Amino acid sequence: MSDEPTAPSFRSDVTVELVRSAAADSDVIWAARVSTAGEQSLDALRQDPEKSKGLINFLMRDRHGTPFEHNSMTFFISAPIFVFREFHRHRSGWSYNEESGRYRELQPVFYVPGEDRKLVQQGRPGKYEFTEGTPEQHATTAGAMEAAYRESYARYQEMLEVGVAREVARAVLPVGLFSSMYATCNARSLMHFLSLRTKRENSAVPSFPQREIEMVAERMEQQWAELMPLTHAAFEQHGRVAP
Repeated sequence: MSDEPTAPSFRSDVTVELVRSAAADSDVIWAARVSTAGEQSLDALRQDPEKSKGLINFLMRDRHGTPFEHNSMTFFISAPIFVFREFHRHRSGWSYNEESGRYRELQPVFYVPGEDRKLVQQGRPGKYEFTEGTPEQHATTAGAMEAAYRESYARYQEMLEVGVAREVARAVLPVGLFSSMYATCNARSLMHFLSLRTKRENSAVPSFPQREIEMVAERMEQQWAELMPLTHAAFEQHGRVAP
């Protein structure tokens, strides 16, 4: 531990980086065509690209999902712990490795909503909407969060200074603390995640995600769409429902 304690810092954004991928629309094509072409399925990749686009649309429309699993993407994500609590609900087709508060001193980076974050919830559970907060509400929110963060991290540092184990001392830290992880998935599992964690007018099934995890999802979708544009277009065309 350093002699000078690190001052808390505050963020309203998230980090999402695609660090490794083996994912292309062609992965969907050869996986699907092996059912009819056998060992000739690789040759099918050299056929008319429009036929490939049509096959991907057919698979998406009729929800033949397994051809979308033969690919892999690994993302580095830095976000508040409360985002990861929601993220880890997604288990099928996902692998996670998160930084450990047992083995390293956690850094004082905390989440504070940006000015564009809607603060006021109106309506009953299951049928509510969020509206803009007033400048006073934003100021109160930021002030309360920053004060609580500074106090909790000071108490965390106090325990570390007297030799308390990191795994014990971390209990005072809030879920607004930033953590980081690697998340690995395939296109099918990512589409299921996106269908629940983004809100779009063209979605066949409405979803109402918390804004902070939607920020992560939006960045993941943008990077995936560049890797697999035909698959992403079919996902959009057929109501953003995972096959």
